Amino acid sequence: VDTGKTKLLDKIRKTNVQEGEAGGITQQIGATFFEKSTLITQTARLNETENFTFNIPGMLVIDTPGHESFTNLRSRGSSLCDVAILVVDLMHGLEQQTKESLNMLLKRGTPFVVALNKIDRCYAWKTCKDAPIREALEGQEEGTVGEFRTRATEAKIQLQELGVNSNLYWEMGDDDWSNSDFVPLVPTSAITGEGVQDILLLLCQIAQRKLWRNLMFCANLQATVLEVKAIDGLGMTVDVLVLNGYVKEGDTAIFCSLDGPVVTEIRGLLTPPPSREMRVKSDYIHHKQVKGALGVKIIGNGLDKVMAGTPMMICGEYDEEEDIKEEVMSDLSKLTNKLNTDSKGVMVQASTLGALEALLQFLREDTKPPIPVSAIGIGTIHKRDVTKISIMNERGVSEYATILAFDVKVEPDARDHAREMGVRIFTADIIYHLFDQFTRFMEELSETRREEAAAIAVFPSICRILPQHIFNQKDPIIVGIEVAEGILKIGTPLCIPALEGLYIGKVTSIEMNGKQQDTARKGASVAVKIENEHNPTLTYGRQFDSTNSLYSQVTRASIDALKTNFKDKLENEDWRLVVKLKKVFGII
Repeated sequence: VDTGKTKLLDKIRKTNVQEGEAGGITQQIGATFFEKSTLITQTARLNETENFTFNIPGMLVIDTPGHESFTNLRSRGSSLCDVAILVVDLMHGLEQQTKESLNMLLKRGTPFVVALNKIDRCYAWKTCKDAPIREALEGQEEGTVGEFRTRATEAKIQLQELGVNSNLYWEMGDDDWSNSDFVPLVPTSAITGEGVQDILLLLCQIAQRKLWRNLMFCANLQATVLEVKAIDGLGMTVDVLVLNGYVKEGDTAIFCSLDGPVVTEIRGLLTPPPSREMRVKSDYIHHKQVKGALGVKIIGNGLDKVMAGTPMMICGEYDEEEDIKEEVMSDLSKLTNKLNTDSKGVMVQASTLGALEALLQFLREDTKPPIPVSAIGIGTIHKRDVTKISIMNERGVSEYATILAFDVKVEPDARDHAREMGVRIFTADIIYHLFDQFTRFMEELSETRREEAAAIAVFPSICRILPQHIFNQKDPIIVGIEVAEGILKIGTPLCIPALEGLYIGKVTSIEMNGKQQDTARKGASVAVKIENEHNPTLTYGRQFDSTNSLYSQVTRASIDALKTNFKDKLENEDWRLVVKLKKVFGII
């Protein structure tokens, strides 16, 4: 789980490949497998002092798009990864996405180590290529070590604020190790490779000390779909991470899709060869059977609708197909229950089921006010999605004719269609950015709506004329008034209900202590200029005087405009005044 794609993993992989040891690292789909021998040679320098014996057969490192799909606990009861690496930027501390990832890990109870990356950016850092971190630190100047210490302590404090106890891993005593909630910090540099050995060794140690029970191989199949993609010459294929159990060619596999379960016979199991190139299709190695844990590409029919992040199950000869279908769909049906809620709302499209879940939770629970969602989808955005959401324009909620696309592609014809239909498509790779784009859009929209509605909307007010302050009796009438109730705004039409609703005119300016104002609230004494185009001969003292109170002239339309656009601008007592004015003017 990390912020920023794993340069670190590249470093771990490349150290071997560059030194001409291609053996021992098998490249798999979306995952890299390190054999035991590789781990031993990789950590040899560090292990001279640590004297650690490796019992684990190897390590499978997952680095795929959509970390959410991993941290999403599957209904199987165990999250996909046994141990996670949380990459923290030593220079910037915990960023927003780092916190998001951290909270996911804590929620799921996944054990993790923290890599304090970019240690080579410390002032005057002397690079010791691929050295164990303590060796590298011994060769630094005092000031550099000092800076590293301060920054590491800052990171520790930030982690503590989120409720995580941590310590540099070589400073952890035995009681810290046995105390399960202590998290080891490993300073690393993905560029120059310091500390990479440490993190590998540490992961192996954690695996053998704490997790060995969970790591035992069992024959029950546990498999999750990582991604679905079309490959030339093979058609639609599904990349699956097999954690436990066996998969054979010719098995009946059941997948989960938005349109219901997909049952297909496995026509081929492929893994890319040990070398990296995945372009040429003849390069794939075919298997009759694979055993977990490993990433594999599956060929079959009707796989184009399968959703990433959902489980794959195999239907054996003694299994009830219907039961398995139901189990495969259980993740999705739980989700859909969360979904089918709003008839009016935006459309959300994400790359995997996990990402969709994370995004929905974010929109529903973490945003104020929550953003309603009317439709969801997984994968690329097509023309039909645009047509589907454009209904919102007809329903009169054009702001929801919007697609929030998280980490997915948009077809060019869908973009053009969106322009014609008046649908907006926001795309981003980070949930926050998506949310910011939409909120910014909503704010601009409500601003323009307010401006349009300002002409219709009339704020409620009742004013008394102060007879000692009459400056001009005839058009424009300029008098001193006191706002008895409500809010008086420029543009408010005033009338006198007591004189059969005599229309006095519109307020065109408000002055208080010689300064121009837009509004005057209850209790304020201000001078107002009232203009009346229809009846310019109206005169104060003749048709009306200070015994009559001036009321805002409200109508049904003006009240509705207030409700939709200015709800937050009025206090409770102002709304009570609206109700009072409704009675005065006989509005139903």
